[in-house]
Amino acid sequence: MRENEFSRDVVIIGGCGRVGLPLGIALASRGLMVTLYDINNAAVTTVNNGVMPFAEEGAEALLAEVVAAGRLSATTDPASVGTAENLVVVVGTPVDEHLNPDLGAVPRALERCAEHLVSGQLIILRSTVYPGVTGLTEKLLRDKGIEVDVAFCPERIAEGKALTELFDLPQIVAARSPGVSQRAEKFFRNLTDQIVPLAPEEAELAKLFTNTWRYIKFATANQFWMMANEFGLDYARIRHAITFDYPRAADVPMPGFAAGPCLLKDTMQLAAFNKNNFVLGHAAMLINEGLPLYLVSRLEERFDLTNTTIGLLGMAFKAGSDDPRESLAYKLRKILTLKARSVLCTDPYVVDSRLSPLADVLAAADVLVIAAPHVDYARLDTDRPLIDMWGVTGQAVLV
Repeated sequence: MRENEFSRDVVIIGGCGRVGLPLGIALASRGLMVTLYDINNAAVTTVNNGVMPFAEEGAEALLAEVVAAGRLSATTDPASVGTAENLVVVVGTPVDEHLNPDLGAVPRALERCAEHLVSGQLIILRSTVYPGVTGLTEKLLRDKGIEVDVAFCPERIAEGKALTELFDLPQIVAARSPGVSQRAEKFFRNLTDQIVPLAPEEAELAKLFTNTWRYIKFATANQFWMMANEFGLDYARIRHAITFDYPRAADVPMPGFAAGPCLLKDTMQLAAFNKNNFVLGHAAMLINEGLPLYLVSRLEERFDLTNTTIGLLGMAFKAGSDDPRESLAYKLRKILTLKARSVLCTDPYVVDSRLSPLADVLAAADVLVIAAPHVDYARLDTDRPLIDMWGVTGQAVLV
């Protein structure tokens, strides 16, 4: 199949998820013909009906528009990967239960559709991968006799802001040769004119460094908060003092659960890459993953938990999100289930049959804990003790 015989501009493998779908919508909004290939039949049906399967700011109306115009469609048919010159793979490298990288995730995704690949295609790896996976993918395809170009162009969007940041953020483009780099650059110029070229291994580390830097910053803030909290001091007031009109401290964050599908995982991938010689990363993990335990220990000092009903407000991994993946609110729930009389959970965005309406939680709980900093909790009407480490209510201290 020659380039001018392709019926679509791009096929996105794993395209109905939180990385692939916003990218597909953005490309279709710029006039490209996009197919989303996904093994999740329910998500494929939902997308083809012009409905978002998850929350993403500004996506619902745009999805309906590009589906109705015929510029975007979803399918479970692996043969679809042979219909476009450009193939984007949004399958990343997960870690297993021992926090070791699973290097086979991307190759397995390509193995499922390898028979349909077409010589001359450009394959773009989009999600975070362990350093060397781009090279591993090149070797896999070469060993199969498939003559395609491979580039690594990592996504760097914040969930919920994809349809702004896909157009505004510079795009890292990494390939083994200038010709492949030029093909990938041409593709992403459909979204942005800001292109940053790197070698594949540099780009793989750049993505891991980005997420690990955020994870370490959050750990620093959490450690600072625990220090202030131990002495009954208001971290929010301290942070305001050191950041107010002082650019060298402007990026000091508030405390809170550092969770979600990327930060811990990518920090552990970086540790594995460096032969587990990453003291700073491991220390950040101990602080961030230990924060729910710290909260429970403080609650035990203040309340007789065996006779206390705890209400957890917010179960998403971050504010304003409907995504509960790797949320430490669930870890907090599990610990409290062993300690407290009962635990009630609520969230205005997350869909989970175990959650209760906010009004029921406010009525039944003896103590309330903000576990995700949704703005919905900024002005709660309650006389119950309220634990707020995030500063949603204006303070970040356990009294």
